[in-house]
Amino acid sequence: MHNRVIVEDVKFIVDGDLPWTKFRDKTILVTGANGFIPAYMVETLLYLNDHKKMGIQLVAMVRNLEKAKKRFSCYLDREDLEWLIQDASQPPQTDKNVDVIIHAASQASPKYYSVDPVGTLGPNVSGTAHLLEFAQHKNSENFLFFSSGEVYGDLTVDRFPVSENVYGAVDPLAVRSCYAEGKRAGEALCTAWHHQHQVPVKIVRPFHTYGPGMSMHDGRVHADFVGDIVAGRDIVMKSDGTARRAYCYLADAVLGIFTVMLKGENGEAYNIGNNNAEMSVAELAEKLVALFPSKGLKVVRKERRAESEYVKSLLSRNSPATQKAQTLGWKPVTGIAKGFLRTVRSYE
Repeated sequence: MHNRVIVEDVKFIVDGDLPWTKFRDKTILVTGANGFIPAYMVETLLYLNDHKKMGIQLVAMVRNLEKAKKRFSCYLDREDLEWLIQDASQPPQTDKNVDVIIHAASQASPKYYSVDPVGTLGPNVSGTAHLLEFAQHKNSENFLFFSSGEVYGDLTVDRFPVSENVYGAVDPLAVRSCYAEGKRAGEALCTAWHHQHQVPVKIVRPFHTYGPGMSMHDGRVHADFVGDIVAGRDIVMKSDGTARRAYCYLADAVLGIFTVMLKGENGEAYNIGNNNAEMSVAELAEKLVALFPSKGLKVVRKERRAESEYVKSLLSRNSPATQKAQTLGWKPVTGIAKGFLRTVRSYE
């Protein structure tokens, strides 16, 4: 963890007023550990070992070991980090007595929804079922499922910011629904195991999250825009830019997720996002250009060609109500200017 921005972010997370000692001497399994958000969680848990002497043993489930070695290059010789190389759709191939499970494995980028809908559904449906059975068998004491703001489905703009008990329709015959329906099914599985077998599940629903480590080939506009800024390219707008999204900085989101894990109620779902950082795609593009005047960039509008690998959202607005998570003592504190400045600097 030599990147200065990431070091500062992880310290910010650990300085949060949370009962971190609940993780002391626990074995924690993280699926999708290479992923954008869970990778920050892995680094936070390792930081707790280094600075709080927690004695946590991490089992990081990944499909691609080479990618993991690149992402976690600073940690390859650690005895408190073990790699579990497998597809998260399959039963976990470990005999360890796992105390805590963080199930974050999923293809979250819309560019995968049309080219690999089966692979998008797998970790969220069959993978979740396997992990819940595993948690029941191991008598695990904490199970966190990464869901998504996509579960709310098709809502009119007046329903946003959306709270955890409001839902719209999802068309199961639309290929893009593989992600939303997979997350809905995963939540239903968690609820069933909690109700019938008392597996202590908690659910988080992250909204648009950005920050250090996100792939700049992700396909989502905020990642594309950061990639343009880092590369010194003009931002090319491929839509009318009127869609509104709420953008949450990664360190805020991770602190919120840990807050749910350590203070949330079992069997409940919590939105994680920042509705105070909502703006249109066009406004975000102009904001990013203005944040880096020395680069001399501008926003260019261009008609978007049909792209079979990207299935865009039909929502013109998407923003979370976060009062439920805030009752646990969490709130996002990073505005768009500061968050995107830190993000871009983390790549330089």
